[in-house]
Amino acid sequence: MVLNFKKLQIIPTYLNLKYPKTSFKFINNGEQSKIKKESISLARQLQAKIKSTGPISVAEYMKEVLTNPVSGYYMHRNVIGGNGDFITSPELGQLFGEMVAIWCFNEWQKIGSPIPLQLVEMGPGHGSLAEDVLRVFDRFGVRNEVSLHLVEVSPYLSQMQAQTLCEKTIRPSEPTQLYYQLGTTAKNIPVFWYNSIQDVPRQFSCFLAHEFFDALPIHKFQRTEAGWREILIDIDPAADTVKFRYVISRMSTPASKVLIKADEKRDHVEVCAEGGVILQHLATRLEEDGGFALFADYGHDGSKTDTFRGFRDHQLHDALVDPGSADLTADVDFSYFKTCTEDKLLTFGPVTQREFLKRMGIDIRLQILLKNCDEKQRENLLLGYHMMVDQDKMGERFKLFSLFPSVLKEHLIRFPVTGFADS
Repeated sequence: MVLNFKKLQIIPTYLNLKYPKTSFKFINNGEQSKIKKESISLARQLQAKIKSTGPISVAEYMKEVLTNPVSGYYMHRNVIGGNGDFITSPELGQLFGEMVAIWCFNEWQKIGSPIPLQLVEMGPGHGSLAEDVLRVFDRFGVRNEVSLHLVEVSPYLSQMQAQTLCEKTIRPSEPTQLYYQLGTTAKNIPVFWYNSIQDVPRQFSCFLAHEFFDALPIHKFQRTEAGWREILIDIDPAADTVKFRYVISRMSTPASKVLIKADEKRDHVEVCAEGGVILQHLATRLEEDGGFALFADYGHDGSKTDTFRGFRDHQLHDALVDPGSADLTADVDFSYFKTCTEDKLLTFGPVTQREFLKRMGIDIRLQILLKNCDEKQRENLLLGYHMMVDQDKMGERFKLFSLFPSVLKEHLIRFPVTGFADS
């Protein structure tokens, strides 16, 4: 592979104008009743488990609430958008997805455009981000070198993604296949779905994740006079109905012995062990197969403590009430990501979403789009733009973080990673 050390600064002035789809449906009374019944059923399952085995970790509770095959929050309903419980930047219009696409294309070009290129997205939501990225790559004339690989555990969301991205999809009957669904876009780009990142083929890849790591299970720990203890979830004995509460483990747990750093200064810590496993897997892949990664999420650089919370109807919700009826999330500790990958990867960030998007040229792209739209489209564009970049909205709350193989260190000193340093 011959490295192309030309530093690219590409502003896509000629991309098709596109506006977010408005296919969200209102939840009717019947659906609300079904969600309530599922929540009661899940609460009873958790109650039975705790009565049988004792208090469970926050990680176990979170995993069961979000991905239980029957009653899990993500598994059987549309949770994203105006009529869901939260909204993401890719759903606010094309601007976010285009800036991510330009970043991917720039970094790919700067290291010689190795082919084939796998675009891999973990937790792709409705497929809006992937749709925007593929459209930009198509406009640059490289769609024949690209394939799309989606890591998605929700049957419901995988169907929505297929509707967004593909003209046709099939579910193979061959049990040896690692992917559970495949399709093709209108431009004949192949799309594959997997249950796990470990199932994605080992090739040069660009890994993307938007609001993926914040939904992975976390362990919570509290410093006590007796040392570190894990915070667990138990049944509230004083409640008349099924209700849960936090308790502190009496003794050290395996997690509290393994996951706490020896030099930890905070008194309360959240650790996403599952995220660490995924990061270590990606580190091996990037080192051995080549590629890079870009993550966008709520997060911090090792300074925050108690961030575990629920969201329902775009409002904060008690994470222990009506399990399965609300999203559960915790801010990503990017310092933990750095620790997990420092022996194999270079890390950049976190930087705020506002910084990243402005460095990528979102203001220039916005002005181009505003010249070619009617009043309603103009209103939607500006609303989405301000939601994404304003400091009191998503602009400061979300962070961007990128990963590259250590072998590129000298190259990235000469040509800094786009979006993570001032031009």
